[in-house]
Amino acid sequence: MVVRSTAAPPTPWSRSLAEPQIHHTAFVHSSSNIIGDVLIGANVIVAPGTSIRADEGTPFYIGENTNIQDGVVIHGLEQGRVIGDDQNQYSVWVGENASITHMALIHGPAYVGDNSFIGFRSTVFNARVGAGCIVMMHALIQDVEIPPGKYVPSGAIITNQQQADRLPDVQEQDEAFAHHVVGINQALRSGYRCAADSKCIAPIRDEIAKSYTSITVEELERSSAVASNGLGAETVEQLRYLLEQGYKIGTEHVDQRRFRTGSWTSCKPIEARSLGDAIATLESCLRDHSGEYVRLFGIDNGRRRVLETVIQRPDGVVATGASFKAPNSQSNGSYHGNGNGNGNGNGNGNGSAKISSETVDQIRQLLAGGYKIGTEHVDERRFRTGSWNSCKPIEGTSTNEVISALEECIQNHQGEYVRLIGIDAKAKRRVLESIIQRPNGPVAPSGSQKSVASAASATATVSSSTRLNSEVVDQLRQLLTGGYKISVEHVDQRRFRTGTWATAGQIQTKSDREAIAILEGYLAEYPGEYVRLIGVDTAAKRRVLEAIIQRP
Repeated sequence: MVVRSTAAPPTPWSRSLAEPQIHHTAFVHSSSNIIGDVLIGANVIVAPGTSIRADEGTPFYIGENTNIQDGVVIHGLEQGRVIGDDQNQYSVWVGENASITHMALIHGPAYVGDNSFIGFRSTVFNARVGAGCIVMMHALIQDVEIPPGKYVPSGAIITNQQQADRLPDVQEQDEAFAHHVVGINQALRSGYRCAADSKCIAPIRDEIAKSYTSITVEELERSSAVASNGLGAETVEQLRYLLEQGYKIGTEHVDQRRFRTGSWTSCKPIEARSLGDAIATLESCLRDHSGEYVRLFGIDNGRRRVLETVIQRPDGVVATGASFKAPNSQSNGSYHGNGNGNGNGNGNGNGSAKISSETVDQIRQLLAGGYKIGTEHVDERRFRTGSWNSCKPIEGTSTNEVISALEECIQNHQGEYVRLIGIDAKAKRRVLESIIQRPNGPVAPSGSQKSVASAASATATVSSSTRLNSEVVDQLRQLLTGGYKISVEHVDQRRFRTGTWATAGQIQTKSDREAIAILEGYLAEYPGEYVRLIGVDTAAKRRVLEAIIQRP
C-alpha cells in the first residue's frame, strides 16, 4: 500500500523541503496525508483520513507504538515550540504508547506524553499533557500544563493552570483501558500490514476457504442477523471486552417519552459467556425494542456499571463509537437490578428522578474544576435564619459516587431543605450553593411538565415576565436580614462554559420591595442570558451565595 507522504512546501519561513521519516514497521493508511518534517517511530499505526501536516510549525515527533486514529489532525503554528523527551525543540511531540483517538486535534505548540489517551474530538493546543494522562471526549486543553497521571473528564474546558492542577488522578481501571486501546491498535497495525502482503494474507484466505464447508446453518443465520441489525464493530468489541474482563452484561431500553426522565427498563439478562451467544441476546433486545433507545453496560464485582453505551436510538442502531466510555471511576454507577438505570447516560442521575439533570451538570462541572462537594440540610423553621447543618461528608470523586451520597442526604432529610455545596479547598471559599430539595419535595428538573416560564430549576429560575419565584425572594430576604453585600452577575451562553461572568450591578437597599424591583430590573436588562444572585460576607471576605436565577 503506497503511503501518501510529501515534502514540506517552500514558504517564507522555511525552504527545507523536509520529508517524513516513517519507520519500516509502522502502518500508515494510503488515505492519510503526512507532510513535511514528521518522524514516525516503530510500530505506529496511522488510520485512514488523518492529516499530519508539518508545513508551518515543525518538526513533529510520533513515538513508538502510538496509534493515530481516523480523522485526527496534527498541525502547528510557525511560532512556539515544546521541549521533547530528547531535549530537542518540536512543534508537536507525541510520546510512546499514546492513543490519539477519532477526530482529535493536536495543534502545536503541543506535547502529549507517553501512555496518554486523547479522547474523541478533544483538542490540545499550546499545552503540555503529561505522561499517563487520560483526556476523555470533547475536551479542550489550552494554554496549560496537565501534570502527569491526571484525568480530564468529557466536555471539560481546561484553560488556566489552576484548573489543571485540580484535576483528579487517573484510576487503575483508566490505565487498563488505555493500555487495552494500545493493544487493540497494535493488533490492527499487524493485521493491516498482513492484508497488504500477499505472502501473509494468502495462507489465511486458504484457511477461510477450507473452513466454509464446516460452517453450520445456525452460524450463517447468526451472521445474517448481525448484518440485518447493523450491530457495529464498536459494539461487538465492547461485548468482547466485557466478556474477557469477566463483567456481567446488561441491556436496557426506553421509549422517547421516558428517555428524558431516565426511566429505563431491563431487557432479558445476558447470561452467555461466549461472544456469539451474547451477540444473539443483544440482537433479540434490539429487535424487540425497535424504535426505542437501547443501551449496553457491564457490571463489575462491586456492582458498579462500566462502559455504559447507547447502542440504538429511535432512528436506528448507533454505528459509531462516539459514546464508548472507558471503564473508569467517572462513568461508574451503582446497579440495583430494578430495571431503572441510574447511570448518567442521558444526563439524569438516576431513574428515580430525585436528582435533576441540571444538578448532575453542576456536579460534573464541580468535579471537572477540582472542587470539593458537600451537602447541607435545614428544616423549615431554621431555614429563615440560615442555620444549615452538614450531611455526611462526600469522599467520592466520581459523578455517580457524589449522586449516591446526595441521594442519601435527601433520603435522610425528607421534608427539609437540602442544598449542594461546591468548595474551593485552596481558597477556602464556597463557589456554589444550590438548593436541590425543598420541604414539598425535590426541586423540579428542567425537563418536567411545568412550563418553562414557571418551572423552578435546581438553582432557582424566573418566569418569562421576570417575576421572581418564592425561593429567590426567600434567598434575597436572607441576604438582607444577614447584612450581606448583594450583587448581580450575568453571562451569555457562549461564555457560560468558561465561567467568565460580568457584574451587572449591586443591590444596596435594605427594603425587600425595593430589592425585588431592582433584581427584576436586572433580569429585564439581560434577557436571553444567565443571571445569578451573589451574597458576600464582607467581614469574612467570602461569598455565601451564588444562585442562578435566570437561564436563556
